[in-house]
This record gives sequence, structure tokens and C-alpha cells, in this order.
Amino acid sequence: MTDTLAQGYLSLSAILFTIGTIGVLARRNVLVVLMSVELILNAANLAFVGFGRLRGGPEAAAIVLFVIVVAAIEAAVGLAIVVALFRGRGTTRLDEINLLRG
Repeated sequence: MTDTLAQGYLSLSAILFTIGTIGVLARRNVLVVLMSVELILNAANLAFVGFGRLRGGPEAAAIVLFVIVVAAIEAAVGLAIVVALFRGRGTTRLDEINLLRG
């Protein structure tokens, strides 16, 4: 039973990771890219849960909590950067933001 459930977790994790990667590579809006990065982090969390269920150890739960904290910090900092870019440039499109040019 647990092997089947862990395989389901890992399969769903792979699907979410693929969707997140496609979102990061294909989209041009900064907010969509940030949401895709969050999806990738959640896929990693789900993979840790699946592997933890297979192994039966508490280490996976500790790593999941750490990744949740990092994802929350990334969301706060990322949204602050997006707000600053929007105020400065007036857009959230990645191809229109060129901060390194004079």
C-alpha cells in the first residue's frame, strides 16, 4: 500500500515539476515565472514526501519544512522585486526589462 502511494506522490511530483519547468521557460511575465518556480519547489516537496514514505525516516519531514520556509521567503522577496520593477519600468514582461543596459 505504501509503495503504491509513494509512487503516486512521485508521479505527481514529476508532472508538477514538468509543468513548472515549462512555465519558467515559455512564459514572459514575471509573475507567471514566479508562480512556476513555486510549482517547482512544491514538486520537490512532494518528492521528499514520497521518498520519505518509502524510507520511513523523519529526515524527509525536516527537509520539507526547510523547503517550505525557503519558498515563503522566495515568494516575499520575488514579489518585492516585481513591485520595484513595475514601479521603475511600468511593466512585468521579462523581455521588456533590461536593467543592465544604460
